[in-house]
Amino acid sequence: MSTEKTKADKPKKGKGLIIKIVLGLVLVGAGGGGAFGLLAAGVIGGGHAEEEDNRPQLIRKGEEDEYAPAAGKGEEEGGEAVYGEGGSKYRTAYFTFTDALTSNLRGSDAMVQVSLAASTQYDGRVLMWLKEHELAVQSRILIELANTTAEELDSQEGKVALQKRLTGAINAVLEEQEGFGGVDNVQFRSLIVQ
Repeated sequence: MSTEKTKADKPKKGKGLIIKIVLGLVLVGAGGGGAFGLLAAGVIGGGHAEEEDNRPQLIRKGEEDEYAPAAGKGEEEGGEAVYGEGGSKYRTAYFTFTDALTSNLRGSDAMVQVSLAASTQYDGRVLMWLKEHELAVQSRILIELANTTAEELDSQEGKVALQKRLTGAINAVLEEQEGFGGVDNVQFRSLIVQ
């Protein structure tokens, strides 16, 4: 009997290790792919799940506004609002700024004093944001007033242009602070140029 081993008698050391490594990689890949699929579907981790639209919504006439501000002290709520048949299908709510604002006019010794209100057809969140950020909004309004000339306020077109600029300025502040503007227009309660 010969003491030499033949090739057929040698154990296969390398092939067993390679099979184990390949099998391990396949399992890791399958597990990672499954986890990615669950994450993408939003089943785990809140990945790409549908995000709720948390922006203010337009309120139709007669609809209830769940964000409507409550009546303040000494204010009566009154009866239920009655809307006309024509005009916009959305209701309009108003925010009255507490202070009149006074500013010099650009390029002259003239001054302007305005008392303003802002209107929105969106839900009460816009009104709440106007109240919360009133100081920042008034500051931006003063900047716009100071950038206005006396000649611009001599004409109706100039006053309408100022209304549009003020509306844009207010919405810019709300977008910076809350991510959504929502003011449709600015109304002059009083406008005095001296």
